[in-house]
Amino acid sequence: MTTDAALLSLLRLVSPALPVGGFAYSQGLEYAVDAGWVTDADQVRDWLGGVLAQGLARLDVPLLMRLHGAEGDDALFGHWNDVALACRETRELRLEDQQMGRALWRLLGSMNEPLPAIATPSWPAAFALAARRWGVAADACCQGYLWSWLENQLAVAAKTVPIGQTDSQRIAAALLPAILDAVITGSALPDDEIGAGLPGLALASMLHETQYSRLFRS
Repeated sequence: MTTDAALLSLLRLVSPALPVGGFAYSQGLEYAVDAGWVTDADQVRDWLGGVLAQGLARLDVPLLMRLHGAEGDDALFGHWNDVALACRETRELRLEDQQMGRALWRLLGSMNEPLPAIATPSWPAAFALAARRWGVAADACCQGYLWSWLENQLAVAAKTVPIGQTDSQRIAAALLPAILDAVITGSALPDDEIGAGLPGLALASMLHETQYSRLFRS
């Protein structure tokens, strides 16, 4: 596949129009705002930067790399898919991963893509498989995944903090280098170092399930 075609495929995969429902989840950020942990644009940047560096870089990125490389080996692909689901720290985060993974899985199936025989595809597994099938390289796959996550989280912040479009763009610009660093960090991790613990995010996600008034799913 040509570079231009691969780029277009990546843009398609990270588009908000992709019918996977990522916009419906806040990953604990809605509770963090409601509880006063995150109150302005600077704190949004710090929260997202921490999740990116200490969470996604050490869990999602190395898993994406392995899932992208395991395409064609159903047993290995299934193993890393199971790891992805097992590492979600709350019921809310796990259900989000499953819902988005199934949505993309159904889309791939409707396009006559042969799918590995796994019962519950995770979001990283479905994303990595789509990227591989559509000619997107592993590094670009990870960068696109992180960018899509960042856009969704900024949309949450815009509705809950709230922050404006200019602040959202400033935060995105500030975190672009962090996305590149996260891919470099995650790509270098050996198998036995994959994993992340973000107690604040896990608590926010758990407490979000019983938050009185919510815009986002739990």
